Amino acid sequence: MSLEEIAAGVEVTHEQHDRGVATVEADPDLARVLADYADELPCSAARAETVVEAYVGGASVGEAGRAAGVVPVEAATTLHLLGFEGVSPLGPAGREVVRDWVDGHLSHAEARELADAGERTFALAAFVETHEPLDGAGERVRGALADRGDAAVRKRDRLRGTMSDAGDLL
Repeated sequence: MSLEEIAAGVEVTHEQHDRGVATVEADPDLARVLADYADELPCSAARAETVVEAYVGGASVGEAGRAAGVVPVEAATTLHLLGFEGVSPLGPAGREVVRDWVDGHLSHAEARELADAGERTFALAAFVETHEPLDGAGERVRGALADRGDAAVRKRDRLRGTMSDAGDLL
C-alpha cells in the first residue's frame, strides 16, 4: 500500500493553529528575585546578589564572599539556599559521613575524624546536608541569570526540561 492510497479520502476539516514554542516566564531582575528571598538568606539581598554575580563570574566561594563583604561560610550557605550545587566543602564520602552523623549513627567526634574535617568545614557540610534550597529560588535565579546571555542560550536553558538527551533514548 502506498502513501497515496493511505491518504486517499483524508481531508482537513479544521484549521491548525500555530501555537508557537513553549516559553517560561522569567524575572530578568536578579535583585528583585533575591529580594523575595531576603528574609530566608543569611545575608542581605544586595550582598547575596554580589555573591551570586561573583560566583557565576568564575570566583571561588571564598572570593565571592569577600567581594560581598561576607565570610566564605555565609557565601556558601547563601549559594546553597539559592540552589547552586557543589558548595559543600566535603566530597561524596565526607557527605555520607555527615549524613550518618545527622541520622545518629556516629558521634560528632567520630564523624569529624572520618570526614577529616575541621569544625567550620563540618558545620558547613552539616548545613548543606540538612537544609534544602529555598523553594523555587534556584529556578528563578537561573532564569534571571539566563536572561543576560544570548538569545539561543536563554531559550535552551528555559526549555531544558522539555528536551531529552542521548541517555533518555537508552
